[in-house]
Amino acid sequence: MKEKFLMAGSTALHIADSVVGEKCVVLLHGYLESMYVWDDFAHLLTPEVRVITVDIPGHGISEVKGEVHTMEMLADVLHDMLVSLGIERVTMVGHSMGGYVALAFCARYAEQLDGLVLLSSTPFPDTELKRENRRREIALVRAGKKEALARVAPEAGFAEHNRKRLKEYIDDLVECVHITEDDGIVALLGGMIERVDQNEMLQKCGVRQLFILGKCDGYIPVEAAEEFIKLNPQARVAWLENSGHMGFIEEPEECAKALLDFIKETI
Repeated sequence: MKEKFLMAGSTALHIADSVVGEKCVVLLHGYLESMYVWDDFAHLLTPEVRVITVDIPGHGISEVKGEVHTMEMLADVLHDMLVSLGIERVTMVGHSMGGYVALAFCARYAEQLDGLVLLSSTPFPDTELKRENRRREIALVRAGKKEALARVAPEAGFAEHNRKRLKEYIDDLVECVHITEDDGIVALLGGMIERVDQNEMLQKCGVRQLFILGKCDGYIPVEAAEEFIKLNPQARVAWLENSGHMGFIEEPEECAKALLDFIKETI
């Protein structure tokens, strides 16, 4: 993977690109993560497909652009990135918050997608309770107390039975929270609060879809996942039996197989 900066429209974007591959997949990380979260997983996909990972603006070392990063604004940045790289079509894979960005991209640029993959993510908008929780997180960060997020969020993403085995990954994610810019965290929380229901868009867009979900996910329990699965019979579903919210780390081989099988259908 070759790391570089590029200008995606007016946004300075930090990416990594494996360069080689007939088909291209873009991996979008989740909240309080960076593109480095994909490092081990990406190697399971290359060289069969070209892999691009991105620091979503507001996280990693991509640029922070204003007080709120809407999912639509981020989708436009990704479009500009693909134009800059000369890439016409991709499979977009979004983990958690990255899935919200991928959904917004699909709503705006469906013609550029070979496929859309939601990895431990949901097409539902935030509930009012979730919005209120995000507002509390904004207040914590603005008060200089983001260490409270670092104490809870990284570990909670993993199934309880995987936490000891994957402690090194959890420690890396804790460090990622500490080094993420406060303004970037606030901008992305604000954008997630504003996002819209994307179920109807998924049903009508005509893009191939895959949902990869963890049976032990504390953020998207099985019952909640089954609600949007029922609304979207056009989507393929792959369950990771022993994963929480971080299935690409908890069961990487199984997750990679589901993704590669899906991508290869377009070759």
